[in-house]
Amino acid sequence: MSSALRPWPGTPYPLGATYDGTGTNFALFSEVADAVELCLFDPDGTETRVALRERDALVWHGYLPGVGPGQRYGYRVHGPYDPENGHRCNPSKLLLDPYAKHVEGEVDWDQSCFSYNWSDESFNDEDSASHMPKSVVISPFFDWDSDRHPRTPYSETVVYEAHVKGLTQTHPDIPEDIRGTYAAIAHPVMIDHYKRLGVTAVELMPVHQFVHDSHLAEQGRRNYWGYNTIAFLAPHNDYASTPQPVQEFKAMVKALHAEGLEVILDVVYNHTAEGNHLGPTLSFRGIDNAAYYRLVDGDGPDGKAHYYDTTGTGNTLLMKHPHVLQLIMDSLRYWVTEMHVDGFRFDLASSLARQFHEVDRLSAFFDLVQQDPVISQVKLIAEPWDVGEGGYNVGGFPPLWTEWNGKYRDTVRDFWRGEDSTLAELAERLTGSADLYQQDGRRPFASINFVTAHDGFTLQDLVSYNDKHNEDNGEDNNDGESHNRSWNCGVEGDTDDLEVVALREQQKRNLLTTLVLSQGVPMLLHGDELGRTQQGNNNVYAQDNELAWVDWERARDFDVLTGFVGRLVQLRREHPVFRRRRFFDGRHDIGWYTPQGELMSEEDWDTGYARSLAVFLNGEAIREPDERGEPVSDAQFWLLLNGSGDEIAFALPDVGAESWEIVLDTTSPLLDALEARAVKHDVDVPAHSVLLLRKAF
Repeated sequence: MSSALRPWPGTPYPLGATYDGTGTNFALFSEVADAVELCLFDPDGTETRVALRERDALVWHGYLPGVGPGQRYGYRVHGPYDPENGHRCNPSKLLLDPYAKHVEGEVDWDQSCFSYNWSDESFNDEDSASHMPKSVVISPFFDWDSDRHPRTPYSETVVYEAHVKGLTQTHPDIPEDIRGTYAAIAHPVMIDHYKRLGVTAVELMPVHQFVHDSHLAEQGRRNYWGYNTIAFLAPHNDYASTPQPVQEFKAMVKALHAEGLEVILDVVYNHTAEGNHLGPTLSFRGIDNAAYYRLVDGDGPDGKAHYYDTTGTGNTLLMKHPHVLQLIMDSLRYWVTEMHVDGFRFDLASSLARQFHEVDRLSAFFDLVQQDPVISQVKLIAEPWDVGEGGYNVGGFPPLWTEWNGKYRDTVRDFWRGEDSTLAELAERLTGSADLYQQDGRRPFASINFVTAHDGFTLQDLVSYNDKHNEDNGEDNNDGESHNRSWNCGVEGDTDDLEVVALREQQKRNLLTTLVLSQGVPMLLHGDELGRTQQGNNNVYAQDNELAWVDWERARDFDVLTGFVGRLVQLRREHPVFRRRRFFDGRHDIGWYTPQGELMSEEDWDTGYARSLAVFLNGEAIREPDERGEPVSDAQFWLLLNGSGDEIAFALPDVGAESWEIVLDTTSPLLDALEARAVKHDVDVPAHSVLLLRKAF
């Protein structure tokens, strides 16, 4: 080793590679290691190994003067290879830095990436460096200028779930060289689209550096969704149009913030890309397997060689270990303070609460988030389930959190497809799910309402298919959810039947209207406003192709639907009665009526065949102040829902208004072109439709 690369002692904190303007400090946690080598790579692949001899508080560290941004590096960890006791160190494997902020390249799945031989599972000492991506030192400097977090209140938030590549890959007005990238997400034509819809936050599907699974690579496929993280501080390199993904990501955030749009990240802290005991050794496994992962504490000959899996991916991170918790909190803080994001949606969040075995809302992770002065102030959205025992926890997260409300999705789908006995639960979901969130002091906005999301049918497919059609996935149609609560409106798949097509469009407007006008935070799936179809495939996790991408040429045929969504969101924004900060008290601010104009009785709520409901929303009786403490006042509305196949005459009871005007009719795709007409005491509501009436002045 040359004197130029003789490390100074450096410091054990911060972890990762930290450039200070003259050199870089490297720090890596490993309790089990006997020795750690920092491996530096020249542009031609030549490797130079530097022993890190300093070890404080289980962190190996050293400082290299003159080493700066662009330096490619990795680690080799010397220690026990003893799977039966949970240890899998193997210095022949180059390891990614868990704190890497930039990762260059991809895994090519050579056998050397595994610590065993595929034929007999014997120890594999082949060197993996030439087959592994490399960590890269970055410059932390960026001109944020006057960038500020929009801090949109939850009650005014409308979320747009999007995939970086899928949303922009085919857009004809975006230059080809940046399609499918962070730069494309912030391109002016995309910002115009977000503004037209009226959304306030773009929620990006995973952008942490992820790995394309080996079994997919063997099939010539890729992990399109990205729920397979390997580096929790690095923006995924394949989504960058330049060799500087960190800078490009920051520029994207800055551009969206300038338009008042928040950026929320879908984050995957429940597992890593290293899979089960037969997976590769890419990072955590070779650094300190027993510290990072939950292991099965078996009494048999395999001992701790296997992983406890509540995620369905082969492994689960060990949420009771302080360095795992530190990694997650450091990652979250980094994305807020350095990358300026505005919140997070936590994939399979129940796994984060499994400090021991059961899901525990008092786990250390929630304690850390609650007291953190940075993370506690951004949007925190839980996917409140995992695949482990007791993992379904909708309504079970602490007061600081909001949740993807899976019960909302299921109930609204059931109502509009004509299922029996849905009215009582529909009333709960329309009004913010107080049964789930009110008891612990949360507000209606604790409910992130959605009808569709990345996982499952698109909106177009929800009204076009009764069954999933996942044959293209190569798993004999056995993958994906089988119970989709969908209705094809009479014909499975594409059709030229104009009546069926018209009904499908009307059903889409029904679902969107219900979503946007419900209390809580509405979340739209990208492309639903554009008629995006996956041809009945409800699990496109490995379909990185036209099947999953938004078809912007086809989208031109759905411009009217896009306008309908934008007008709906505008209606919500203009009327606080649809986005209340507190739950209805049920005395004067809301009323539930039968089509005959009678208050709903217990018998009416329990009538299984009932498929219609009248909701009186009294904006004049809102008892909550605005952000300046001033009283809030709004108009009075009737929301008339007819989920049956027949036209129904609704009698409007006397609530003090002389007449009502129709402001929304889902039989009409053009909200702005509705014929102005007054309604007094009776109105016919067509089959499968929604009418919204406002008090006429």
